[in-house]
Amino acid sequence: MKNIRSDALSFLKWILLTVIIGAAVGLIMSGFAFLISVVTAFRLAHMWMLLLLPAAGCLIVLLYHTAGHEVDHGTNTVIEAVRENAAVPYEQGFLVLAATVITHAFGGSTGREGAALQLGGSVASFLGDCLKLDEKDRKIFLMAGMSAAFSALFGTPLAASILPMEFVSVGEMFYPALVPCVLASFAAHAVAVLIGTAHLAAPYAVTAVPSLYSIAFLKALLIGAAAAFAGILFINALHVTDSYFDRWFKGKPYIRVIVGGVSVAALAFLLRTQDYCGLSSQVIHDSFAGNAAPYAFLLKIVFTCLTLESGFKGGEIVPSFVIGASVGCLLSGLLGLPADVASACGMCSLFCAITNSPITSLIIALELFGAEGMGFYAVAIAVAYRLSGYYGVFGAQRIHFSKTEAETVDIAPSELFKKH
Repeated sequence: MKNIRSDALSFLKWILLTVIIGAAVGLIMSGFAFLISVVTAFRLAHMWMLLLLPAAGCLIVLLYHTAGHEVDHGTNTVIEAVRENAAVPYEQGFLVLAATVITHAFGGSTGREGAALQLGGSVASFLGDCLKLDEKDRKIFLMAGMSAAFSALFGTPLAASILPMEFVSVGEMFYPALVPCVLASFAAHAVAVLIGTAHLAAPYAVTAVPSLYSIAFLKALLIGAAAAFAGILFINALHVTDSYFDRWFKGKPYIRVIVGGVSVAALAFLLRTQDYCGLSSQVIHDSFAGNAAPYAFLLKIVFTCLTLESGFKGGEIVPSFVIGASVGCLLSGLLGLPADVASACGMCSLFCAITNSPITSLIIALELFGAEGMGFYAVAIAVAYRLSGYYGVFGAQRIHFSKTEAETVDIAPSELFKKH
């Protein structure tokens, strides 16, 4: 009887805590999403804003220097905090939020989840201190904050519930965080829906899905393989770009960010398009319509690498969606598969390739594209997970189990590059 009472009180405690963190993070993320949409709309209407991208980069460097946070490991900061039961500095989340808004306002090619996950971690750390939570509860609370942030920003509450449990330590699901992550995720999503920055309908509804048990099955397999290699290309391009910037501009952050800003702006003006700046939402829509340029995925890789590795802020997940969708669109014409099905397969499988999160990827596919094509998405995701090896865009991840053998490996994606 005593155990039942204790479990009931613990359950009630987590309901209260996670609703608080979910609502708080959902409100902040809704404001963040609104700011991103406003500055993006203004920039798209005034291409001259790109000319100020180098100056915007200098402002970001100055903000970090003034706050004493010259080194920012992005999403890796939150992953390390979860693993080590450490706090995410309160001011760092709001700092990366401001820097991400600045980056998008002036045309940097990046995502939003880096700011979202750090801010979710920062808010959870702050509230955890206020509530005087112990170390074990802090870890769970931090993961709940991550779920809330991802859910409110991407509108995928089911996937956001699983993401922190799956991608921090690949192969080991931290089930004690299941209820808090689920409740925080849906609380944040509810707030975003009420405010109007998220919606309940699948944003990329896929129609006219062919029969799974046909030649189309093999085509989905090929898209998963292509997404794996495109993901590896993206990850390696990020590391190569970073190494060259380190070699040329070591200890010169202002020059580094100016060079990156000038390069991105120059490419955009040369191509006479902003399609590869900011979130590149238009490229995703073009991909699902079958109209994306064959080289779109390569251009998005180049723009994103120059942006992130020179010192601008944001994240890699939205760029991975763009790259994956455009790879799928390219292959749809070659394989004779409907563009929306192929783009959806490419989008979710490339996300899996760079995050090593197959379950989250499958649920994201369900929430973004609907259930009709789930067989195709599952095939593409499974193949991408297997063929992407131990690469990953988040170097702080730990991959505990081999992807090919029944054995443990315990390797971090960052270690692949230390060996070279």
